[in-house]
Amino acid sequence: MSEPPLPSVPSRVFVTGACGFVGRAVLSRYRELGAEVRGVDLRPDPEWNVVAGDLGEEGPAPWMEHAAGCDLVVHTAAVVSNVAPPELYRRVTVGGARRALDAAIAGGARRFVHVSSVGAYGWHRPPDADERTPITVLSGNAYQDSKAASEHPVLAAHAAGEIPCTIVRPADIYGPGSRPWVLIPLEMMKRGLFFLPAHGQGLFSPIYIDDLVEGIVRAAGLPAAEGHIFNLLGPSAVPAAEFFSYHARWAGRRVPPRSFSTPTALRIAGFVSRLARLAGRPLEVSRETMLMLSKQHTVSDEKARRLLGYAPRVDLAEGMRRTEAWLVARGLIQARG
Repeated sequence: MSEPPLPSVPSRVFVTGACGFVGRAVLSRYRELGAEVRGVDLRPDPEWNVVAGDLGEEGPAPWMEHAAGCDLVVHTAAVVSNVAPPELYRRVTVGGARRALDAAIAGGARRFVHVSSVGAYGWHRPPDADERTPITVLSGNAYQDSKAASEHPVLAAHAAGEIPCTIVRPADIYGPGSRPWVLIPLEMMKRGLFFLPAHGQGLFSPIYIDDLVEGIVRAAGLPAAEGHIFNLLGPSAVPAAEFFSYHARWAGRRVPPRSFSTPTALRIAGFVSRLARLAGRPLEVSRETMLMLSKQHTVSDEKARRLLGYAPRVDLAEGMRRTEAWLVARGLIQARG
């Protein structure tokens, strides 16, 4: 079997959501590869050449000029939550995709990569869904509906010849600095608020951040990827109880985490989320989160492996070892003896 082709490395790369978990990892990797990196986020970071800007604001904005002359734009900015106001998803996740495209086109970029999510298939997708499987836009879950809808302007721009585009749909991204799959669950376990539906047997599809970035670099740098959508997964899916057992150990809690039947977990989550909203402190404990953690099927990444030569290398044990070391180094957990 022949070796997969090496992706080209652009001279200048612009990343939206550049201070976020995925965005910063993309910037870092391209800087390592020798590219000049730039970006935009809600707050600036001069060290990484990131300017302040809000992709949720309509119309031309100063941050768009920062993308001028960049060969590649990687769009990672989005609302990553199950409890944000619906209008925020519409404004940032969906509207931001078109504004990122406008900045890329006006700046003369030759490629646009949009980071979507396998959530676009809905939480209860058919077995081994692939890129030909219809996505959802009417599920009632604002996160997954907005991710699905955000792909439309990207596909439309590619079809109209505005700019060559590629979409990647990552699975459950984790690693040092991950808010949804490391920091929030860990904090909830410390507070005794974490529990799982489906008796902990919902299927979780972890992908370590370094594997995701490698997939993005390949999707952005291979001509064969233009106009395509790619699912990106880690080496294997695991029961949710197995994934979150690491967090439980870090928090000094029992292993595995508490779990209930899905109907019971939905009732508990609904009650807790209502109390949190009344207190003015929304929590990610929600019915939507319970449905997400009760998935019974993963998706296929065969297309990415075949066309991109994508091959995730970091298994769960190694990814969690690296994540634990990061948490210890920042004083978020105690080192284990």
